[in-house]
Amino acid sequence: MYFTDRGLEELAQRRGEESVSLEWLAERLRDFVDLHPEFETPMERFATWLARLDDDEDE
Repeated sequence: MYFTDRGLEELAQRRGEESVSLEWLAERLRDFVDLHPEFETPMERFATWLARLDDDEDE
C-alpha cells in the first residue's frame, strides 16, 4: 500500500456516498493549490490526466 492510499481510503470512507461535479472538484483543486503552491505542478498534471482520460479510446 502506498502512503497516499491512506488519504484516498479516508476520502472514500468519509465522502464515498456523495456526488460532486467536476466543476466542484476543479474549484477544490484550485483552493488546494492556493494554500499549497508547491503542489501546483502535480495538481496540473492530475487535472490534465483526468481531462484526457478518455482520449485513448478515440485512437
